[in-house]
Amino acid sequence: MDWTTIISIMFGGVIFFLLLGIPIAFSFLAVNLIGAFLILGGELGLLQTIRNMQTAVAQYSLAPIVLFVFMGEVMLYTGIASRAINAIDQMFTKVPGRLSMIAIVGGAVFSSLSGSTIANTAVLGKTLLPQMKERGYSPSISMGPIMAVGGIAMLIPPSGLAVLLASLAQVSINHVLIAGIIPATLMVLLFFGYTTVRCLVNPSLAPSYEVEQQPLLKRIKPFLIYVAPLILIFIAVVGSMVTGIATPTESAALGSLASLAIAAAYRSLTIPNIVDSIKATLKFSAMILFVICAAATFSQILAFSGATSTISQLVTSMEFAPLLILVAMLLLLLILGCFMDQISMIMLTLPIFMPIIRAAGFDDVWFVVLMLVVLEISLATPPLGLLVFVMQSVAPKGTTLRQIYSSVTPFILMELVVLGLMVVFPLIALWLPNILLN
Repeated sequence: MDWTTIISIMFGGVIFFLLLGIPIAFSFLAVNLIGAFLILGGELGLLQTIRNMQTAVAQYSLAPIVLFVFMGEVMLYTGIASRAINAIDQMFTKVPGRLSMIAIVGGAVFSSLSGSTIANTAVLGKTLLPQMKERGYSPSISMGPIMAVGGIAMLIPPSGLAVLLASLAQVSINHVLIAGIIPATLMVLLFFGYTTVRCLVNPSLAPSYEVEQQPLLKRIKPFLIYVAPLILIFIAVVGSMVTGIATPTESAALGSLASLAIAAAYRSLTIPNIVDSIKATLKFSAMILFVICAAATFSQILAFSGATSTISQLVTSMEFAPLLILVAMLLLLLILGCFMDQISMIMLTLPIFMPIIRAAGFDDVWFVVLMLVVLEISLATPPLGLLVFVMQSVAPKGTTLRQIYSSVTPFILMELVVLGLMVVFPLIALWLPNILLN
């Protein structure tokens, strides 16, 4: 069986099962069983597939995913996130687009704690959108910042998806987590600048309103109580990795313990909250483990058949500049992101892309972070961006998909600008991990 037939069976089978409505993990598992039987040698191939699955998930490096998710769920279910946003609210007085600015700053803070794009967007939307509607904010300046900053949780620690992608790509988890910080910061600064300028040029988009004037000390106090301790958690998680005191797993454990300790200090840690946090973590973790099992076996079948190495040699032997190959990969990911979820994109493309990237001589960490940025952009791209539907579920009644798409489009363009800068200047992603970890 030649490699083109194998590729057609494997990828065609996945798409077929997805169109039937079968969840992504089970679609890949079904195709893996077919591929194992046909390519790895019948019954022996099926037995080897089971062994591969066990090996794939029995990795110490995957533990941070569960711990980072638990850390974010504790923040969400104990109400720590909502109190932090309210504290940030009191820090802003007379600024253009005040509530949009609060969304950007609050979202950036919560992103550094939750690691969940869905939770980030949902919390900001439920907290701020009703106020925005009441104050007469235009949908074009209210929903866009929330969705854009919500996706940033994918780029910075504690990002479970970053850990998953780094593990599957077999690159340093520490480097990938640290490398996403500067691109995420650039995005936040662009969002902040765009919102400020647009509200200054057209004040009717975000009508100003009277804010109760309070002494500076009274405004700073809630920030010191409800936000500063959370920033310390982020510093502890990242700092322990940077200094070499802790591995990613140990730093994730420190973050989880710190989140429980802070929730207890705020007297928000109850048995129901803990149970809800554990349930949500177990559901997400079980899905991720299924995905890892499927992804590892899928990659191994392609490698065993020779399809991966053949495609890699074919692409690198063509007289295309390596940069052109890279851009083509990113464009393909952007197109796939309009129709597929992030995990499906990773599982379909990573087994093919990583050998090509290594053969072309590109830096592994740089490409993985580029891929993370594209995955983050795809969260909001029409027609099937996940955060679009999260926003629709929390937006005021009567909000249309067209309004959501038009609101987030300028922010997608800004994220594409950051992606382009990272392609041209790799040090945007590589400078910080090189300085801190090497």
